[in-house]
Amino acid sequence: QLRLVESGGGLVEAGGSLRLSCKTSGIILSVFTGHAMDWYRQAPGKQRELVATIESNRDTNNADSVKGRFTISRDNVKRTVYLQMNALKPGDTGLYYCNHRNYRELWGQGTQVTVCS
Repeated sequence: QLRLVESGGGLVEAGGSLRLSCKTSGIILSVFTGHAMDWYRQAPGKQRELVATIESNRDTNNADSVKGRFTISRDNVKRTVYLQMNALKPGDTGLYYCNHRNYRELWGQGTQVTVCS
């Protein structure tokens, strides 16, 4: 069964950067590469929101709130997806999760990002 493990979160000052990783296991390579992967975040008291998507052909799409600051990428050999976050703002604070489009119901434990002003 697919397992997702997010890492790389932490406490950072506004304007700083973090690089999140989402390592997957228990998935056949062709299935991993054949579908999009998403990064979501959930702030306290708010619903989970989609932050960034990378398609199987590596096309990407970001939420308006992070455009120009966040970059999603994938390493298919490592079955890993990354989220480079620059120019962080306090509004980026939240628990960040990755999700594989073929396994919508499966989530990792998330990684906490806290941005202080």
